[in-house]
Amino acid sequence: MKRYLAWSAAGLLAVALTGCGSSGTGSGGGGTTAGFPLTVENCGVDVRFEEPPSRVMIVNSAPLQYLSTLGVLDRLSSRAGVFPPEYYSEETLAAVDKVPSLTDRLGSDGHLKISTESIIAEEPDLVLGLPDGVSREALSAAGVPVLNEPSFCPDGIQNPGYETIYEQMRLYGKVFDRSDQAEQAVKDLQQRIKTVEAGLPEHAARKVAVLWPYRGEGATGAYGKQSMATPQLETLGAQNVFGDVDKRVFEVSMEELLARDPDAIVLLHTDGTDQEIKQALLDIPGSQDLRAVKNDAITVQLFNFTEPPTPLVLDGLERLAAYFKEAPTS
Repeated sequence: MKRYLAWSAAGLLAVALTGCGSSGTGSGGGGTTAGFPLTVENCGVDVRFEEPPSRVMIVNSAPLQYLSTLGVLDRLSSRAGVFPPEYYSEETLAAVDKVPSLTDRLGSDGHLKISTESIIAEEPDLVLGLPDGVSREALSAAGVPVLNEPSFCPDGIQNPGYETIYEQMRLYGKVFDRSDQAEQAVKDLQQRIKTVEAGLPEHAARKVAVLWPYRGEGATGAYGKQSMATPQLETLGAQNVFGDVDKRVFEVSMEELLARDPDAIVLLHTDGTDQEIKQALLDIPGSQDLRAVKNDAITVQLFNFTEPPTPLVLDGLERLAAYFKEAPTS
């Protein structure tokens, strides 16, 4: 189905490095940097860098927090897509606002609409993300390397978790010659998880469904075992009611949702108010019979707070921890 294909353009960004990344803090661009040329594997393809990128085009909101954490936002030369302010610090948003935007036009499926020619015309030395309809091969033929997030590679990602985030942080650290900062960032992320776990209340494990309501279509998607929703909920002492489904995201019927009858529901989205997203679920016949609906145990959060595996998942983890402390229990 088209929604599944669009969302599950997901896979493993392996961080097997065939070059030696520098642990220094070089600025990239110009001259020779230790550890370069560097080759990394991304979505099963070797990606070579002669030097740290200095003209980066970002076409997906997910990688931005990595760049912010590593202090390389000054490498951005162009952008496309939507970067919700709720995700980022004022400093990060100010840096992004300085970068020329080619387009923020999204299709009805929430995916960026941009041509290959528009990307190539910007002459980037790295593109972060791969919009629908744009191929890695076409960009590579023009000398433009691509790095995609682990969850957006074609072959799918197996058993995503926090280690995926750590590996991705280290990969960006090598590519941008910021390995020392990447290692410190990993330690900081690990500490944040420990802090959340230490603050969890004592209660029986909640059964939770993480859903994507298809607004105006009377249907919903659910996130399963191969999504970041499952480890995120497990950290919170909760159970993903679709954690036994060996998929990242899939369409689910109301009958199936009622059969699993979650205690709480997390609704993901990229656009719209919380009430609009909730209403998209409530408009589906039978939803009023869900335990979570009856108890008003529904929370809404932006997509990148759960998917794909990036540092923003830790922000989402902290938000859900705060919600579950106050949310009604059945």
